[in-house]
Amino acid sequence: MTQRTVAVLAGGLSHEREVSLRSGRRLAASLRKTGLSVVEWDADASLLGRIRSERPDAVAIALHGGEGENGSVQAVLDLLGVPFVGTPAAACRRAWDKPTAKAELQRAGLTTPDWVALPHSTFREFGAQAVLGAMVERLGLPLMVKPDQGGSALGAQVVRDEADLPAAMVSCLAYADTVLAERFVVGTEVAVAVVHDGAEPRALPPVEVDAAGGVYDYTARYTPGATTFHCPARLDPATVDALQDAALAAHGLLGLRDVSRLDAVVDEEGRVQILEVNVSPGLTDTSLLPTAAAADGIELGDLYAALVERAVERGH
Repeated sequence: MTQRTVAVLAGGLSHEREVSLRSGRRLAASLRKTGLSVVEWDADASLLGRIRSERPDAVAIALHGGEGENGSVQAVLDLLGVPFVGTPAAACRRAWDKPTAKAELQRAGLTTPDWVALPHSTFREFGAQAVLGAMVERLGLPLMVKPDQGGSALGAQVVRDEADLPAAMVSCLAYADTVLAERFVVGTEVAVAVVHDGAEPRALPPVEVDAAGGVYDYTARYTPGATTFHCPARLDPATVDALQDAALAAHGLLGLRDVSRLDAVVDEEGRVQILEVNVSPGLTDTSLLPTAAAADGIELGDLYAALVERAVERGH
């Protein structure tokens, strides 16, 4: 049997470039252990030429943010007819836009914290102070303020005092033109990965996130020791089932494929509150998908090798 060649795409030009490079290195090393031939490529201006001249059997996307998650790279790979692991371009766009994804999930009966999404122009046209006051009146405090697009909690912060809200908005708008403000939910933060490495998609064991500072921000995500992970999560079986059902439902409703990760909070009443869905989960040493895979008894390389095979078989 001819050895398959897989191109791992990592890097790119988003704010999450360094995290993506770490994910890419780990994924490439894991895939090599399975016997696959692996090349590591940056997502830059040379990419299309490389694909045309070296044409891998499949592409594994380890890009975070920007073109790697908003459907751009996926659309280019489709244009070139190259099989890839991950969600199709149109569904990537739905998941990438957090307010759109939240609205779709809410219409389907899933629970997500109450929110409002406002572009930068709204604050200029109607007066920042008045808009922020209305936001607090409607949603209350504390608030989670974050960009409407992007990942790794960049630009995201909890606002507990109304006086801190303007500065939080300015910080958030450095990463996107639209702010998503949602009611901050007190509870147990959990991530649930969905993988389609067999006949049907399945949810891996939930990972409970216990950040030392109480908020799972960028520092807590990528600083070794800053966060304690419990997998399986320290939750009762019924809640675990509810989390996994929610992850599978979101994966299907949004049209996701191969692999995704649901971020949620189990609130004080035991309800699953969906925060967002990620189409390109992190694969670094402190990321949640590898932790869940290990708890499930599967090596990261074996998991992705199975996903690569699925991509090759479907041909796109």
